[in-house]
Amino acid sequence: MTVDLGFVSEYAGRPAAHLTRRDVARALLAVPSGQALVAVPDLRRAMLAAGNPLSAAFWDSAKATLAGIENGVATVGDVQRWLEATGTEPILITRGYFVWPEEGERGPVATELHERLVAHLEEHVRIGEIDPDRLVAGDAEAREVYERVQDHWLATPLPDGRVPSSAVGEEVDEELFATWDEEEAFALGELRRVLADLPEPDLPSGELAAAARRLRALLAEPGYPGNVLRACSGLEGEPLPEDDTELWLMVAAGVASPVSDLQDEDEHQFWDLEGELSQEDAALAALCTIHHADWLATVAALARRGPGVLASPERIARLVAESDDIDVDMDDPEDLETTETLFTTVTPLWRELGIVDDRAVLTPLGWWGLPKSLERAWSPE
Repeated sequence: MTVDLGFVSEYAGRPAAHLTRRDVARALLAVPSGQALVAVPDLRRAMLAAGNPLSAAFWDSAKATLAGIENGVATVGDVQRWLEATGTEPILITRGYFVWPEEGERGPVATELHERLVAHLEEHVRIGEIDPDRLVAGDAEAREVYERVQDHWLATPLPDGRVPSSAVGEEVDEELFATWDEEEAFALGELRRVLADLPEPDLPSGELAAAARRLRALLAEPGYPGNVLRACSGLEGEPLPEDDTELWLMVAAGVASPVSDLQDEDEHQFWDLEGELSQEDAALAALCTIHHADWLATVAALARRGPGVLASPERIARLVAESDDIDVDMDDPEDLETTETLFTTVTPLWRELGIVDDRAVLTPLGWWGLPKSLERAWSPE
Protein backbone atom coordinates (compact mmCIF):
# COMPACT_ATOMS: atom_id res chain seq x y z
CA MET A 1 0.00 0.00 0.00
CA THR A 2 1.33 3.42 -0.99
CA VAL A 3 0.38 6.18 1.44
CA ASP A 4 0.12 9.04 -1.02
CA LEU A 5 -2.40 11.71 -1.93
CA GLY A 6 -4.39 9.24 -4.03
CA PHE A 7 -4.71 6.91 -1.04
CA VAL A 8 -5.85 9.71 1.28
CA SER A 9 -8.39 10.99 -1.25
CA GLU A 10 -9.79 7.52 -1.80
CA TYR A 11 -9.91 6.83 1.94
CA ALA A 12 -11.74 10.09 2.62
CA GLY A 13 -13.92 9.94 -0.47
CA ARG A 14 -12.96 13.51 -1.51
CA PRO A 15 -10.71 15.15 -4.08
CA ALA A 16 -7.39 16.51 -2.81
CA ALA A 17 -8.55 20.13 -2.97
CA HIS A 18 -11.31 19.44 -0.44
CA LEU A 19 -9.47 17.22 2.05
CA THR A 20 -9.62 18.36 5.67
CA ARG A 21 -7.17 17.87 8.52
CA ARG A 22 -9.46 15.14 9.83
CA ASP A 23 -9.41 13.35 6.47
CA VAL A 24 -5.61 13.31 6.39
CA ALA A 25 -5.30 12.34 10.06
CA ARG A 26 -7.72 9.42 9.74
CA ALA A 27 -5.94 8.14 6.64
CA LEU A 28 -2.56 8.31 8.39
CA LEU A 29 -3.96 6.45 11.38
CA ALA A 30 -5.36 3.74 9.11
CA VAL A 31 -1.88 2.44 8.19
CA PRO A 32 1.13 1.34 10.28
CA SER A 33 2.59 4.34 12.08
CA GLY A 34 6.07 3.86 10.63
CA GLN A 35 4.73 3.82 7.10
CA ALA A 36 2.57 6.89 7.78
CA LEU A 37 5.48 8.76 9.35
CA VAL A 38 7.68 8.18 6.30
CA ALA A 39 4.87 9.33 4.00
CA VAL A 40 4.23 12.67 5.74
CA PRO A 41 6.83 14.82 3.89
CA ASP A 42 5.74 13.68 0.41
CA LEU A 43 2.09 13.95 1.36
CA ARG A 44 2.63 17.49 2.59
CA ARG A 45 4.27 18.50 -0.68
CA ALA A 46 1.47 16.88 -2.68
CA MET A 47 -1.17 18.75 -0.69
CA LEU A 48 0.69 22.01 -1.32
CA ALA A 49 0.76 21.29 -5.05
CA ALA A 50 -2.97 20.55 -4.97
CA GLY A 51 -3.64 24.00 -3.51
CA ASN A 52 -4.67 22.61 -0.13
CA PRO A 53 -1.56 22.95 2.07
CA LEU A 54 -3.29 22.74 5.47
CA SER A 55 -0.95 24.31 8.07
CA ALA A 56 2.53 23.85 9.52
CA ALA A 57 0.99 23.29 12.96
CA PHE A 58 -1.02 20.34 11.63
CA TRP A 59 1.93 18.69 9.90
CA ASP A 60 4.14 19.15 12.96
CA SER A 61 1.46 17.60 15.18
CA ALA A 62 1.05 14.71 12.71
CA LYS A 63 4.77 13.89 12.87
CA ALA A 64 4.82 14.17 16.66
CA THR A 65 1.75 11.94 17.12
CA LEU A 66 2.86 9.30 14.63
CA ALA A 67 6.34 9.25 16.18
CA GLY A 68 4.75 8.77 19.60
CA ILE A 69 2.73 5.83 18.29
CA GLU A 70 5.77 4.30 16.59
CA ASN A 71 7.84 4.62 19.78
CA GLY A 72 5.08 3.20 21.93
CA VAL A 73 4.67 6.28 24.11
CA ALA A 74 1.43 7.75 22.68
CA THR A 75 -1.70 6.70 24.56
CA VAL A 76 -5.13 6.12 23.05
CA GLY A 77 -6.16 9.39 24.67
CA ASP A 78 -3.25 11.22 23.04
CA VAL A 79 -4.29 10.00 19.61
CA GLN A 80 -7.95 10.83 20.21
CA ARG A 81 -7.09 14.36 21.33
CA TRP A 82 -4.93 14.85 18.23
CA LEU A 83 -7.76 13.68 16.03
CA GLU A 84 -10.20 16.00 17.81
CA ALA A 85 -7.73 18.88 17.38
CA THR A 86 -8.41 18.72 13.63
CA GLY A 87 -11.55 20.64 14.55
CA THR A 88 -14.00 18.39 12.70
CA GLU A 89 -13.77 15.12 14.64
CA PRO A 90 -16.82 14.73 16.93
CA ILE A 91 -15.83 14.42 20.57
CA LEU A 92 -16.02 10.82 21.74
CA ILE A 93 -17.52 11.80 25.11
CA THR A 94 -19.00 15.29 25.38
CA ARG A 95 -19.30 17.52 28.43
CA GLY A 96 -22.94 16.47 28.63
CA TYR A 97 -21.83 12.80 28.82
CA PHE A 98 -23.10 11.97 25.36
CA VAL A 99 -21.06 9.08 23.96
CA TRP A 100 -20.82 8.23 20.28
CA PRO A 101 -20.81 4.47 19.56
CA GLU A 102 -17.55 3.09 18.19
CA GLU A 103 -17.30 3.53 14.42
CA GLY A 104 -17.79 -0.15 13.62
CA GLU A 105 -20.76 -0.39 15.98
CA ARG A 106 -22.84 2.57 14.75
CA GLY A 107 -26.27 1.89 13.38
CA PRO A 108 -27.79 3.77 10.44
CA VAL A 109 -29.01 6.66 12.61
CA ALA A 110 -25.70 7.15 14.44
CA THR A 111 -23.78 6.90 11.17
CA GLU A 112 -25.97 9.50 9.48
CA LEU A 113 -25.90 11.95 12.38
CA HIS A 114 -22.16 11.54 12.92
CA GLU A 115 -21.61 12.50 9.29
CA ARG A 116 -23.96 15.46 9.68
CA LEU A 117 -22.03 16.68 12.71
CA VAL A 118 -18.74 16.37 10.83
CA ALA A 119 -20.21 18.57 8.06
CA HIS A 120 -21.50 21.02 10.68
CA LEU A 121 -18.05 21.28 12.24
CA GLU A 122 -16.44 21.73 8.84
CA GLU A 123 -18.66 24.76 8.26
CA HIS A 124 -17.60 26.24 11.59
CA VAL A 125 -13.96 25.72 10.65
CA ARG A 126 -14.59 27.36 7.27
CA ILE A 127 -16.08 30.50 8.83
CA GLY A 128 -13.33 30.65 11.43
CA GLU A 129 -15.36 29.95 14.58
CA ILE A 130 -13.40 26.75 15.21
CA ASP A 131 -9.63 27.19 14.90
CA PRO A 132 -7.75 23.87 14.48
CA ASP A 133 -4.32 25.45 14.89
CA ARG A 134 -5.31 26.81 18.29
CA LEU A 135 -6.84 23.46 19.18
CA VAL A 136 -3.67 21.55 18.39
CA ALA A 137 -1.71 24.07 20.47
CA GLY A 138 -3.94 23.26 23.46
CA ASP A 139 -5.69 26.63 23.61
CA ALA A 140 -8.40 26.35 26.30
CA GLU A 141 -10.66 29.00 24.79
CA ALA A 142 -10.58 27.34 21.38
CA ARG A 143 -11.42 24.00 22.99
CA GLU A 144 -14.34 25.60 24.81
CA VAL A 145 -15.78 26.88 21.51
CA TYR A 146 -15.21 23.49 19.84
CA GLU A 147 -17.04 21.66 22.62
CA ARG A 148 -19.85 24.21 22.86
CA VAL A 149 -20.63 23.96 19.14
CA GLN A 150 -21.04 20.20 19.44
CA ASP A 151 -23.13 20.28 22.61
CA HIS A 152 -25.46 22.80 21.02
CA TRP A 153 -25.85 20.78 17.82
CA LEU A 154 -26.50 17.54 19.70
CA ALA A 155 -29.29 19.17 21.75
CA THR A 156 -30.93 21.15 18.91
CA PRO A 157 -33.79 19.60 16.89
CA LEU A 158 -33.06 18.98 13.23
CA PRO A 159 -35.52 20.15 10.54
CA ASP A 160 -37.20 16.73 10.72
CA GLY A 161 -37.74 17.15 14.48
CA ARG A 162 -35.15 14.67 15.69
CA VAL A 163 -32.83 15.72 18.49
CA PRO A 164 -29.47 14.14 17.54
CA SER A 165 -28.42 13.02 21.02
CA SER A 166 -31.83 11.46 21.71
CA ALA A 167 -32.06 9.82 18.29
CA VAL A 168 -28.66 8.16 18.68
CA GLY A 169 -29.47 7.11 22.24
CA GLU A 170 -32.74 5.53 21.18
CA GLU A 171 -31.03 3.56 18.43
CA VAL A 172 -28.33 2.34 20.83
CA ASP A 173 -30.99 1.30 23.34
CA GLU A 174 -32.93 -0.60 20.68
CA GLU A 175 -29.79 -2.46 19.65
CA LEU A 176 -28.94 -3.28 23.26
CA PHE A 177 -32.46 -4.53 23.96
CA ALA A 178 -32.40 -6.65 20.81
CA THR A 179 -29.07 -8.18 21.79
CA TRP A 180 -30.31 -8.76 25.32
CA ASP A 181 -33.45 -10.48 24.04
CA GLU A 182 -31.38 -12.75 21.80
CA GLU A 183 -29.08 -13.72 24.66
CA GLU A 184 -32.04 -14.33 26.94
CA ALA A 185 -33.84 -16.50 24.37
CA PHE A 186 -30.70 -18.57 23.82
CA ALA A 187 -30.13 -18.96 27.57
CA LEU A 188 -33.77 -20.01 28.05
CA GLY A 189 -33.41 -22.68 25.39
CA GLU A 190 -30.25 -24.01 27.02
CA LEU A 191 -31.89 -24.03 30.45
CA ARG A 192 -34.84 -26.03 29.14
CA ARG A 193 -32.45 -28.46 27.45
CA VAL A 194 -30.68 -29.07 30.75
CA LEU A 195 -33.90 -29.43 32.74
CA ALA A 196 -35.38 -31.88 30.23
CA ASP A 197 -32.74 -34.44 31.26
CA LEU A 198 -33.36 -34.03 34.99
CA PRO A 199 -36.11 -35.44 37.22
CA GLU A 200 -38.86 -33.04 38.29
CA PRO A 201 -38.44 -32.26 42.02
CA ASP A 202 -41.49 -32.54 44.26
CA LEU A 203 -42.95 -29.31 45.58
CA PRO A 204 -41.97 -28.92 49.26
CA SER A 205 -45.33 -27.44 50.27
CA GLY A 206 -44.45 -26.84 53.91
CA GLU A 207 -41.20 -25.04 53.09
CA LEU A 208 -42.94 -22.95 50.44
CA ALA A 209 -45.70 -21.87 52.82
CA ALA A 210 -43.20 -20.92 55.53
CA ALA A 211 -41.01 -19.02 53.05
CA ALA A 212 -44.05 -17.16 51.69
CA ARG A 213 -45.08 -16.08 55.21
CA ARG A 214 -41.59 -14.73 55.88
CA LEU A 215 -41.53 -13.09 52.48
CA ARG A 216 -44.87 -11.28 52.98
CA ALA A 217 -43.63 -9.85 56.25
CA LEU A 218 -40.28 -8.86 54.74
CA LEU A 219 -41.87 -7.12 51.74
CA ALA A 220 -43.92 -4.98 54.11
CA GLU A 221 -40.83 -3.69 55.91
CA PRO A 222 -38.87 -0.58 54.89
CA GLY A 223 -35.20 -0.76 53.99
CA TYR A 224 -32.95 -3.58 52.85
CA PRO A 225 -33.58 -6.32 51.81
CA GLY A 226 -37.32 -5.81 51.45
CA ASN A 227 -36.99 -2.74 49.23
CA VAL A 228 -34.55 -4.54 46.90
CA LEU A 229 -36.85 -7.56 46.58
CA ARG A 230 -39.83 -5.28 45.90
CA ALA A 231 -37.91 -3.46 43.19
CA CYS A 232 -36.58 -6.65 41.63
CA SER A 233 -40.03 -8.20 41.40
CA GLY A 234 -41.91 -5.04 40.42
CA LEU A 235 -44.01 -5.15 43.58
CA GLU A 236 -43.21 -1.62 44.74
CA GLY A 237 -46.60 -0.11 45.57
CA GLU A 238 -48.43 -3.12 44.11
CA PRO A 239 -50.63 -5.59 46.01
CA LEU A 240 -48.95 -8.90 46.69
CA PRO A 241 -50.26 -12.01 44.89
CA GLU A 242 -52.51 -14.05 47.15
CA ASP A 243 -51.10 -17.34 45.90
CA ASP A 244 -47.92 -18.32 47.74
CA THR A 245 -46.35 -20.06 44.73
CA GLU A 246 -46.98 -17.07 42.47
CA LEU A 247 -45.50 -14.66 45.02
CA TRP A 248 -42.42 -16.78 45.64
CA LEU A 249 -41.67 -17.38 41.97
CA MET A 250 -42.21 -13.70 41.12
CA VAL A 251 -39.71 -12.54 43.71
CA ALA A 252 -37.18 -15.30 42.95
CA ALA A 253 -37.38 -14.49 39.23
CA GLY A 254 -36.83 -10.82 40.02
CA VAL A 255 -33.52 -11.59 41.71
CA ALA A 256 -32.27 -13.14 38.46
CA SER A 257 -33.80 -10.43 36.26
CA PRO A 258 -34.70 -7.20 38.13
CA VAL A 259 -37.65 -5.44 36.56
CA SER A 260 -37.25 -1.98 38.11
CA ASP A 261 -34.99 0.33 40.10
CA LEU A 262 -35.59 1.79 43.54
CA GLN A 263 -38.27 4.46 43.29
CA ASP A 264 -37.02 7.01 45.81
CA GLU A 265 -34.61 8.85 43.50
CA ASP A 266 -33.79 11.50 46.11
CA GLU A 267 -32.38 8.84 48.42
CA HIS A 268 -31.19 6.25 45.91
CA GLN A 269 -29.44 7.73 42.89
CA PHE A 270 -28.35 4.56 41.12
CA TRP A 271 -27.02 6.64 38.22
CA ASP A 272 -24.78 8.91 40.34
CA LEU A 273 -21.37 7.45 39.49
CA GLU A 274 -19.54 9.97 41.65
CA GLY A 275 -21.51 9.25 44.80
CA GLU A 276 -21.11 6.30 47.14
CA LEU A 277 -23.72 3.63 46.44
CA SER A 278 -26.06 2.61 49.21
CA GLN A 279 -26.40 -1.05 50.12
CA GLU A 280 -29.61 -1.21 48.11
CA ASP A 281 -28.17 0.40 44.99
CA ALA A 282 -25.02 -1.70 45.20
CA ALA A 283 -27.17 -4.83 45.38
CA LEU A 284 -29.21 -3.84 42.33
CA ALA A 285 -26.07 -2.89 40.42
CA ALA A 286 -24.59 -6.33 41.11
CA LEU A 287 -27.77 -8.18 40.13
CA CYS A 288 -27.99 -6.26 36.85
CA THR A 289 -24.35 -7.07 36.07
CA ILE A 290 -24.60 -10.87 36.26
CA HIS A 291 -24.60 -12.36 32.76
CA HIS A 292 -27.14 -14.86 31.46
CA ALA A 293 -24.34 -17.39 31.09
CA ASP A 294 -23.44 -17.14 34.78
CA TRP A 295 -27.03 -17.65 35.86
CA LEU A 296 -27.40 -20.60 33.49
CA ALA A 297 -24.21 -22.28 34.67
CA THR A 298 -25.11 -21.74 38.33
CA VAL A 299 -28.69 -22.95 38.23
CA ALA A 300 -27.89 -25.89 35.93
CA ALA A 301 -25.14 -27.06 38.28
CA LEU A 302 -27.32 -26.73 41.38
CA ALA A 303 -30.25 -28.47 39.69
CA ARG A 304 -28.04 -31.42 38.76
CA ARG A 305 -26.57 -31.75 42.26
CA GLY A 306 -29.76 -31.29 44.27
CA PRO A 307 -30.41 -30.32 47.90
CA GLY A 308 -27.44 -30.28 50.24
CA VAL A 309 -24.93 -28.87 47.76
CA LEU A 310 -22.98 -25.82 48.87
CA ALA A 311 -24.14 -22.65 47.06
CA SER A 312 -21.81 -20.08 48.59
CA PRO A 313 -20.45 -17.31 46.36
CA GLU A 314 -17.05 -19.00 46.28
CA ARG A 315 -18.58 -22.32 45.23
CA ILE A 316 -20.81 -20.66 42.62
CA ALA A 317 -17.79 -18.95 41.04
CA ARG A 318 -16.09 -22.33 40.74
CA LEU A 319 -19.25 -23.95 39.31
CA VAL A 320 -19.41 -21.26 36.64
CA ALA A 321 -15.72 -21.67 35.79
CA GLU A 322 -16.08 -25.48 35.47
CA SER A 323 -19.43 -25.48 33.66
CA ASP A 324 -19.85 -27.36 30.39
CA ASP A 325 -23.12 -25.54 29.72
CA ILE A 326 -21.50 -22.23 28.78
CA ASP A 327 -18.56 -21.22 26.63
CA VAL A 328 -16.50 -18.92 28.81
CA ASP A 329 -12.84 -18.80 29.79
CA MET A 330 -12.38 -18.07 33.49
CA ASP A 331 -8.76 -19.07 33.99
CA ASP A 332 -7.94 -15.59 35.21
CA PRO A 333 -8.27 -15.39 39.02
CA GLU A 334 -9.82 -11.95 38.60
CA ASP A 335 -12.73 -13.50 36.68
CA LEU A 336 -13.40 -15.90 39.53
CA GLU A 337 -13.19 -13.06 42.03
CA THR A 338 -15.63 -10.94 40.02
CA THR A 339 -18.19 -13.73 39.81
CA GLU A 340 -17.79 -14.45 43.50
CA THR A 341 -18.27 -10.77 44.37
CA LEU A 342 -21.44 -10.48 42.27
CA PHE A 343 -23.01 -13.58 43.84
CA THR A 344 -22.18 -12.26 47.29
CA THR A 345 -25.22 -10.07 46.67
CA VAL A 346 -27.37 -12.99 45.51
CA THR A 347 -26.94 -15.48 48.33
CA PRO A 348 -28.36 -13.25 51.12
CA LEU A 349 -31.47 -12.70 49.01
CA TRP A 350 -31.69 -16.42 48.33
CA ARG A 351 -31.49 -17.01 52.07
CA GLU A 352 -34.51 -14.74 52.60
CA LEU A 353 -36.41 -16.79 50.02
CA GLY A 354 -35.39 -20.10 51.56
CA ILE A 355 -33.42 -21.13 48.46
CA VAL A 356 -30.36 -21.66 50.63
CA ASP A 357 -30.10 -22.06 54.38
CA ASP A 358 -27.94 -20.15 56.85
CA ARG A 359 -24.91 -22.21 55.77
CA ALA A 360 -25.48 -21.31 52.08
CA VAL A 361 -26.57 -24.89 51.34
CA LEU A 362 -29.25 -25.49 48.68
CA THR A 363 -32.59 -26.46 50.21
CA PRO A 364 -35.32 -28.69 48.74
CA LEU A 365 -37.29 -25.48 48.09
CA GLY A 366 -34.35 -24.02 46.21
CA TRP A 367 -33.90 -27.21 44.21
CA TRP A 368 -37.57 -27.16 43.23
CA GLY A 369 -37.99 -23.44 42.63
CA LEU A 370 -34.69 -22.03 41.40
CA PRO A 371 -34.92 -23.52 37.87
CA LYS A 372 -38.59 -22.52 37.65
CA SER A 373 -37.86 -18.96 38.72
CA LEU A 374 -35.06 -18.63 36.17
CA GLU A 375 -37.28 -19.99 33.42
CA ARG A 376 -39.93 -17.51 34.43
CA ALA A 377 -37.43 -14.63 34.43
CA TRP A 378 -36.34 -15.40 30.87
CA SER A 379 -39.70 -16.29 29.36
CA PRO A 380 -41.41 -13.66 27.17
CA GLU A 381 -44.39 -12.09 28.83
